[in-house]
Amino acid sequence: MDLTTLWFVLIGVLWAGFFFLEGFDFGVGVLAVTLTKDESERSQALEAIGPVWDADEVWLITAAAAVFAAFPAWYATLFPAAYLPLLLVIVGLIVRGVSIEYRHRRSSPRWQRRWDVGIAWASAALPFLFGVFWAGLLQGVPIGAAGLESVTGLEIITPYSILGGIVLLAFSLAHGAVFLALKTRDHVEHRARRAATRLIMLAGASMTAFAVWTYVSFSREDIAALVFGLLSVLALAMAQWGITTGRFGLAFLSNGLAILGFTATVFWALAPNAVPSSIDPAYDLTLAAASAADYPLTVMTVVAVVALPVVLAYQAWSFWVFRRRIRRPEPEAAHY
Repeated sequence: MDLTTLWFVLIGVLWAGFFFLEGFDFGVGVLAVTLTKDESERSQALEAIGPVWDADEVWLITAAAAVFAAFPAWYATLFPAAYLPLLLVIVGLIVRGVSIEYRHRRSSPRWQRRWDVGIAWASAALPFLFGVFWAGLLQGVPIGAAGLESVTGLEIITPYSILGGIVLLAFSLAHGAVFLALKTRDHVEHRARRAATRLIMLAGASMTAFAVWTYVSFSREDIAALVFGLLSVLALAMAQWGITTGRFGLAFLSNGLAILGFTATVFWALAPNAVPSSIDPAYDLTLAAASAADYPLTVMTVVAVVALPVVLAYQAWSFWVFRRRIRRPEPEAAHY
């Protein structure tokens, strides 16, 4: 495997890690508002992600930085082509972070409800926008003989990319529901378990449609792209079985594998291109053309070999330290 291919795979792993880890944070952000009955239960749900949500966002920063460093032409093409969804992503990240940090600064119910709205809307918008972005990239952007042509930032928004957004949103909601069933007790756990059953079914149906559409229209009839999609659906079926039998840890891991399957479907269908041209395949921006030189890729590989295990070990340690289930706190003692 050459360095160009290696870094394309590593970037896929970074994005998959982000969707896996931040996916349940997004889901909990929505469900903490829609699934709970009072402030005590909302605090219980948010406390489940309190120690990890901001650390999980590091995967997004690392993934974007890796695209910039390893494939500068890819970065320079896809960000202008999708600047509107990405601008909304930045706004959503700011609103979500500020809302989580500010909601407990006062005990006023009115104050907390306002920030809860920000948490819920941003947590729902972010996975949807990321799904739109990656599915929209897969269908191509207007690249001509002179490079990227004039764009409005709306070209990637189509029925197919919207389906991609729905898929990633459904995955995140299901992932968040399973995480709450795993991490909480009492009424929140029971409601999360029931919600997970319905949300996993929604994720499975939307992923099936996305996998078939991707195979037929955007994978050059590469059967592997369809296989990855169907494996994702199979993992969701395993997650459903885990929820039904009370094996919430298995359900959580299975739902995570389904998210990895979604990411693999997109990246496999995208290769060997970095950005397909929606004008003419002759103008596709290939990975080889978008790649940095061998020397910076070599240096980056050495850094990744050293740093990635450290990051994985730290995140595993943090999940172990905060592994306890969260019980419903008293309103005045709610912290996260």
